[in-house]
Amino acid sequence: MASVQRSRPSVRAMGVVMAAVIAAVAGLAGCSSTGGKRAEEARDQAASGKANVTTPRWKVAMVTHSGDGDTYWDIVQSGAKQAAAKDNIEFLYSHDKEAGRQAQLVQAAIDKKVDGLIVTLAKPSAMKNVVKKAVKAGIPVVTINSGQDESRDFGALTHIGQDEVMAGEAVGRELNDKGRKKAICLLHEQGNVGHEERCEGIKKTFDGKVEDLYVDGTNMPGVQSSVEAKLQSDKKVDTVVTLGAPFAATAAEAKKDAGSDAEVDTFDLNAKVAAGLKDGSIGFAVDQQPYLQGYESVDLLWLHRFNADMLGGGKPVLTGPQILTKKDAGKLETFTKRGTR
Repeated sequence: MASVQRSRPSVRAMGVVMAAVIAAVAGLAGCSSTGGKRAEEARDQAASGKANVTTPRWKVAMVTHSGDGDTYWDIVQSGAKQAAAKDNIEFLYSHDKEAGRQAQLVQAAIDKKVDGLIVTLAKPSAMKNVVKKAVKAGIPVVTINSGQDESRDFGALTHIGQDEVMAGEAVGRELNDKGRKKAICLLHEQGNVGHEERCEGIKKTFDGKVEDLYVDGTNMPGVQSSVEAKLQSDKKVDTVVTLGAPFAATAAEAKKDAGSDAEVDTFDLNAKVAAGLKDGSIGFAVDQQPYLQGYESVDLLWLHRFNADMLGGGKPVLTGPQILTKKDAGKLETFTKRGTR
């Protein structure tokens, strides 16, 4: 894989950004000496559809590269919808895994004259012109999840998500600590720059060998067969790293059918992954907190419109990575069941 040159925020800068995110979330939830109770009350009020503000009913659109049935984006929407309810925002969501059609959906949002736009840049080249068109039309844009390196060049106010290479590097170090020697990096969407960066990051820090395995993420039986065949043909593989939560359980089934002792680890989190962490069928998960990505992107557009606020000083606002293991599973189950983790 060709090396990718990128400038990254310093550790100190990232710490400042994360501190700002934490402070913003705490402040907007109304935390104080009774913070937990007040946060729950604010969440319940937002869930009931009652706005906490008196600003006009602005319209914000989110357009992502998600395919159908991806639980990750259900969690993103959960956060976005709660922030929208709190901020008196009309929230519009659309998605398409095909980049050209995603760009068309962004154009449709521009035509609706939305007051803010949230987009993912999994395939940046296809999105560049339409995102710049939105900015030129005076629509503030925030990118989330993918496209950190392109976000600012396209004119977005900021990017909210995890640094994918950094997340991959965290996985590589975790595999070293576990004494692993050979890993499969399971790529389920060809052309997704974020997925490529995750595998790239693993290769940077992992002392063992990493092989990319490309599969069609829209065909789960095919994914399972491909992983099973690889594990049967190469007994040296001791780790399968999936790049999305829905694929972790499938990889675990493939491992079982192949009679392999390989550990299944994954990026992202959902209820099945939390259960897998608890029963040991999944070793660890790398969480980028999709609920926070949805919530903060909507809330930040409201803050920008209302008060010209902006987190991060133009630097990416990091929501991950966070390594989750069996010891976290019990607490996580509560959150995954309500759709916020």
